[in-house]
Amino acid sequence: MIAFRRDLHRHPELGRQEFRTTRLLRERLLAAGLQPRVLPGGTGLIVDIVPAGTPSGTPFLAFRADIDALPIEDAKSEVPYRSTLPGRAHACGHDVHTAVVLGTALVLAGAAATGELRQPIRMIFQPAEEMMPGGALDVIKADGMEGVGRIFAVHCDPKVQVGRIGLRVGAITSACDRLLLGLDGPGGHTARPHLTTDLVTAVARMAAELPAALARRMDPRWGVSLVFGRIAAGSAPNVIPQHAELEGTVRCLELAGWREAPEALDELIGRIAETHRAKWALDYHRGVPPVVNEHESIAQLEAAMTARFAAGATDPVVEDTEQSLGGEDFSWYLEHAPGALARLGVRSPHEKGIRDLHQGDFDVDERAITVGVELFASLALEHGRI
Repeated sequence: MIAFRRDLHRHPELGRQEFRTTRLLRERLLAAGLQPRVLPGGTGLIVDIVPAGTPSGTPFLAFRADIDALPIEDAKSEVPYRSTLPGRAHACGHDVHTAVVLGTALVLAGAAATGELRQPIRMIFQPAEEMMPGGALDVIKADGMEGVGRIFAVHCDPKVQVGRIGLRVGAITSACDRLLLGLDGPGGHTARPHLTTDLVTAVARMAAELPAALARRMDPRWGVSLVFGRIAAGSAPNVIPQHAELEGTVRCLELAGWREAPEALDELIGRIAETHRAKWALDYHRGVPPVVNEHESIAQLEAAMTARFAAGATDPVVEDTEQSLGGEDFSWYLEHAPGALARLGVRSPHEKGIRDLHQGDFDVDERAITVGVELFASLALEHGRI
């Protein structure tokens, strides 16, 4: 599985372009005697492992991996598995997630053949997690959650030491949406701003005032955060432009705030735009709701991890983790079945700094793959109950 992960790391593929990754997964699963089903889009697949004699309608215990990479440069130079593709890198650990779920599938295929597996298992290899609203919806549309009673996933966490997992009951990630605000006016000369619509001032006010105004409109316990990452207006110092744009993200810790944010933004934008006589259009892209971990699923993860790794360990193998403002489309699966996302420790004990996610130098301690496979196999064989 380490070799498989390194191969994926050398050949990262972006969302809904993961044809090579899908082919390699399919070949490994077929060789293990399984019958994977490729998703209709040609990337991503689902495979079921059903023990002989399983009654019809028995719910599946599901495990999910995301298989896509990021459109950034791999900045590592000291490793032989550095990305061979310019501008693409597995900088979020999806290659590790994929190796963990594949390794688990191979273990459980063997367990089913020897009669050790006593419940049906579904492995989900999902495309396009880094895209909004996420490839989880591709899986769901292809009936990937039909019959699933509980679902688990892990995500690499460079703040957690290898050999440990981080757990949290309730929301562990935030909702995340994207917005593009366009402002329009007739344009004009900077000598006569009173005769036209001063779009530069208008868009600057939007950027400065909207985050605070939205925060005051929403319950502060919801943790709503509007942050802009791009502003564009004009091309000359003495010309008032006809178009301006503002682009950013809305993140929220609670579902209630996620549902109310678009309507509140519409009202607030309208008020500022009216003051400046600007026409406006808001392109609001729904992303993902928060991942909300179910209590029983967290208890099963803790039991499996403790039973597998705690004996003889000098330090705890399970630690509490905080809620992140990052978005994660595993949340869509939890609309259909209870489950939980665990943070998989990938930090080497000797690592001085933290190679954070979505950075070009991100890397992992590959012993985390063993931890992930044994955790999931323990859930499937002993501690995971629907």
